[in-house]
This record gives sequence, structure tokens and C-alpha cells, in this order.
Amino acid sequence: MTSASSPGLQRSSALTQFVLAPNPGPMSLEGTNSYVLRGGGSPSAVVVDPGPLDEQHLQALAAAGPVELILVTHRHADHTAGSAALHQLTGAPVRAAEPAHCHGGGSPLLDGEIVVMAGLEIRVLATPGHTSDSVCFHLPDDGGRGSVLTGDTILGRGTTMLDYPDGTLGDYLASLDRLEALGAATVLPAHGPVLPSLEAIVRDYRGHRHERLDQIRAALDRLGRNAAVSDVADAVYSDVGPSVRRAAEMSVAAQLDYLRGGAGHR
Repeated sequence: MTSASSPGLQRSSALTQFVLAPNPGPMSLEGTNSYVLRGGGSPSAVVVDPGPLDEQHLQALAAAGPVELILVTHRHADHTAGSAALHQLTGAPVRAAEPAHCHGGGSPLLDGEIVVMAGLEIRVLATPGHTSDSVCFHLPDDGGRGSVLTGDTILGRGTTMLDYPDGTLGDYLASLDRLEALGAATVLPAHGPVLPSLEAIVRDYRGHRHERLDQIRAALDRLGRNAAVSDVADAVYSDVGPSVRRAAEMSVAAQLDYLRGGAGHR
């Protein structure tokens, strides 16, 4: 089966397509966007974030090939659970920042590395914060302004959760600064729709984080400087439902660590 006839493929940019995984939920939105990257005229492809261990989804990705390489943006299961199976289907190695998520002889990704494969130049950027191993992939030749596959560092809708204590706010803010420097590149998130300008969404994200910090400072003024995470979450995230309560509490913990000068305040 050729890429043109592979089921579920949708165009996301000049050099990318994606298959939406069947794993919708409060944290994954419509599901995981598993991307297929291919340069002009290349017979082979690179897959980013294979997603869940779902046979039909993985078969669609394999059919979009031949797949030469599989890349992972970070360790969470909605991105990695299907990686080993896709390697078995395609023979392509899997590369991630964490060695535990590399398969088939794939080596760990390095910050600043340039991967040249499937007719593409793929630049690896370490962007910790959502998790400590989060990376983004910059495609400088994708359209007029390039594109960036942002994993969960930037979502197509809403804002990302910081998986504290592995992910920290200090790291996340530094990663936003790094991404903003790439300018108005197209944003290819792992969840939600494609966005037109990386620098614009980064500014929105940064503004939102600082608004939340101000809200937490105000809550601490009312509750006391040593207030518990759950009490601060009640005050600041009173509008969130039970399905995302844990995520809200992790974000509060990360922000309290940042404000109190912990390891996450760099």
C-alpha cells in the first residue's frame, strides 16, 4: 500500500502527514497525532510518536512507509506504547531521548543533533518541562517558515501539564524561550490541531503561566505560605473536573516548587 492510499493519513504541512490514534481523552484531546514525515520525492518516511498499542493504527503507519526511522518526543505511553510493535512491523529503529524507549538498535537522541533521513533535515531540540526527556523536532525546510513537532510541550488546544517532579516549571519556561527563537514556524502538536505560528503560541503560553503564578501567589497570601497543594488547587483550579484534577495538582506542585525556590526554579 502506498502513502497516498494509506488509511487515516491527513495532510498537516508540506512535508508531513498524520494519523490520529484512537485514544481520545481528557489529557489526549482527540487522540495522539502520529506524524509521517517525508521529503519531496523520498520513497521512505520517518514516523514521530507511534502512539498507543493499537493494531489498526500501527498498520496504517506502517503502510505509509517504507518507514526508515521512528522518533519519540517523550516517554508517556500515549506516545510510546506502540513503538516496539511498529519497529517489529517495519524494521525501523526507534530513537528517543531516554534509552529505555529506544528499540532495534536506535541510539538516544542528542540535543542539537541533525538527523538526515527520508529526504529531510530534522533538528533535535531538548525541551524539558512537560517531562525531563521531552524533545521537539524542527523541520527548517517545511514550507516557507519551517515547522516544529512539539509533542506535548505545546498542544494544539489548551495548555500542557507539567509532570512534576520529573517536569519542572523552570525547565519549561526555558524551553518556551528556546522555541520562541524559531519564529513563526508551523506548530505540529501531538494533540489537537495544527497552529500557524510558534512564536505567537509561545507568547500565549508564557503569559498563561505567569497569570497562574500570580493566582498562586494570591492564594498563598490567603492560605498561608505553607499551604498544601490540594488547598491551592482548590483555590486556583476550582473550575476543573475530576478527570483532570490530578493534572491540576501536579501543575500546582510544579508552580509552588518554582515560587519556593526549589529544584525547578533555575
